[in-house]
Amino acid sequence: MEDTTRLAPPQMVQGDPRTLTLLDVNARFLPHEQFRQLVANIERDGCLTSTPLVWNDAESGRLVVLSGNHRTLAAIEAGLPEIWWMQIDEPLLRQRQIALQLSHNAIAGQDDPAILKELYDELESVEWRQYTGLDDKTLDLLEKVDVASLGEANLDFASVQFMFLPDELERAEAALDAARSTATADRRWVAGLEQYEPVLDALETSRAAYKIGNSATALGVILAVFERHLAELAEGWFDAASRKPTRAGTAPLETVFGARVVPVETAVVVRAAIDQMVKDGTVPADEPWRALEVLAVQQN
Repeated sequence: MEDTTRLAPPQMVQGDPRTLTLLDVNARFLPHEQFRQLVANIERDGCLTSTPLVWNDAESGRLVVLSGNHRTLAAIEAGLPEIWWMQIDEPLLRQRQIALQLSHNAIAGQDDPAILKELYDELESVEWRQYTGLDDKTLDLLEKVDVASLGEANLDFASVQFMFLPDELERAEAALDAARSTATADRRWVAGLEQYEPVLDALETSRAAYKIGNSATALGVILAVFERHLAELAEGWFDAASRKPTRAGTAPLETVFGARVVPVETAVVVRAAIDQMVKDGTVPADEPWRALEVLAVQQN
């Protein structure tokens, strides 16, 4: 049963970390080198500087560490007689215990690499740099960071969300996949503000043309227009004047034919021709698409 009740604010408790019960199954692990650095940091500080979350299981009498298991263990290894922790005293369903544990691990934010490098560079002492616990992989990435570059945290951005009905979603996803396949791009897209206004203008024009009130439906109209002009995306890899490619790599077939699908009858004829070419060795079995090249050369 779903538990949506609010938790009472945990109380701050001070006690011996050896009296706490660590999780038997903990999804979060800490590499040995980082754990030793954590122990060294606690020894240097003489206390914990972040607080574990503990659940007081009245039924079993155990004080279960839901979050902060490594900090608790490191405090024990560092020889701290007592630490502070946040303690939940009310009963918790197993589902909520797991949810708390996983959320503390997963919802931890991300470092902006440019700001991280800037702060790290302020540390003049080797000891303080070691104290940060940043590993070699992170440090290597920092060396490649251009401070002047834009990090997500520095961007003044707004999110735009579109919702599609089921029958619209499939067409929208296909069109977006086609657009994405025409160029190399990261999964995270950032558009300049100068592109934002034209998008709104395009949505407004679509709404006005079809008397549509819903923005997602208007976007569907835009994508439908995009579908009708798939062949124009060939400009991304083909110079029509010289009839030569403008880049290496692959090109989506729909930008060659201007259509994502063909009639079944046509597909049967093409499929049979390809099978015959594979059978007689004209094209390799693992590269049947070369049949198109053979047919085109014969035509020319």
